[in-house]
Amino acid sequence: MAASRQESEPSAAFLPIEKYSFGVGDRFAREAKPQLEACALAARESVDVTPVWNKSHREHTIVGSRPESVREAADRAVKETGWNRVFRVDADHATFETVNLFLASSDYFTMDVAETIGKPAPRAEVEAFLERHREFSAPIELPTGAGTLRLDAETAERAAGKYLLAAKEAGRIYRKIAAAKDPASFITEVSMDETDSPQTPTELLLILAALADERVPLQAIAPKFTGRFNKGVDYVGDVGQFEREFRADIAAIAHAVGAYGLPGTLKLSVHSGSDKFSIYPAIHRALDETGAGLHLKTAGTTWLEEVIGLAESGGEALGLAKEIYGRAYARREELCVPYAPVIDIEAAKLPAPSEVARWSAEQFVRALRHDRRCAEYNPSLRQLVHVGYRIAAELGARYLEMVDACRKTIGRNVTTNLFERHLKPLFLGERARATAP
Repeated sequence: MAASRQESEPSAAFLPIEKYSFGVGDRFAREAKPQLEACALAARESVDVTPVWNKSHREHTIVGSRPESVREAADRAVKETGWNRVFRVDADHATFETVNLFLASSDYFTMDVAETIGKPAPRAEVEAFLERHREFSAPIELPTGAGTLRLDAETAERAAGKYLLAAKEAGRIYRKIAAAKDPASFITEVSMDETDSPQTPTELLLILAALADERVPLQAIAPKFTGRFNKGVDYVGDVGQFEREFRADIAAIAHAVGAYGLPGTLKLSVHSGSDKFSIYPAIHRALDETGAGLHLKTAGTTWLEEVIGLAESGGEALGLAKEIYGRAYARREELCVPYAPVIDIEAAKLPAPSEVARWSAEQFVRALRHDRRCAEYNPSLRQLVHVGYRIAAELGARYLEMVDACRKTIGRNVTTNLFERHLKPLFLGERARATAP
């Protein structure tokens, strides 16, 4: 039989997450206002999407910023725009070692436990977990007509051995945060997406049971899905299979909420790596039919829109965009190393900097902008610029001053990209088809 709710139920104190939330990156803390404008456009269409500014310790290290700067930029934009809805600041991919850096400025914590996935849990702990959760030895009927999850004893034991330590690590990180902050003042997400193999819906259900045992008041969980989620480019994989997994994961979450006392606001988080346009219709259908919530996190979309805006502005700004590409090209091996698992750059398709130097503004924009209808769109170039934000960080004031000088053009691109290419197809569905890229 299942563990009793009293045994596994998480802490009662937690901050409820909104139904729809969208993780927006802003690597150089310049684009919060146009990002809010995109969310305001969604609100005018009767879709309430909470912006969640996210920035990881790795990004702070590369850019030379600090966690407090994300909160400061968000607060400033909210005040200047008169935004009167909820917004969040996410300690993105926080670990036990780095989470302290984010305690003062964040009210959303994405706890990254990828490093512990696959590390074998002690045999006694696995046996104790399986004894508490005897339900995993028999078929489990999922709600919403998603079918049956089947776990035999061997499969359950293997999954517990693979994920139990990750759940315990999430509990350890959560308790560290809760010791420093009121548990009712922050949202908790667990990230399991940066690992080698995807989790099945059956494994997800087992993970949720283990997190409930750790008394983590989980609001969002980011599993790894089948397919490639490369940085800055579209999904690579079987969209039909993704949709089946996504729907089964929604059902697994609904079942876990009832069975283990997890918060009723618990929802899936999709760490998209930006611009997974081909799966947006599948996500929209599932949300529309099930009433489920969603958190979708982008990565470098906004940074890329800054470079596009520079190029569109022409003159010295276009020259700076070309310089960033040229420097990234020269240092491509170095820049790609931290992102190697989530990029697929074809070196032969990268134009030489000498060629790019001769391009017009229109040619540069067509190559970089993620428009699948454009024959000149170059995914390899886009991925290289995506991971090349270190170059802009090294340019320092020169880059930031040029971004400020091109504010109108960049702001328009940021708002249009976020609303037209992301929020509309995800949350408006049919109304978005005419303009989706």
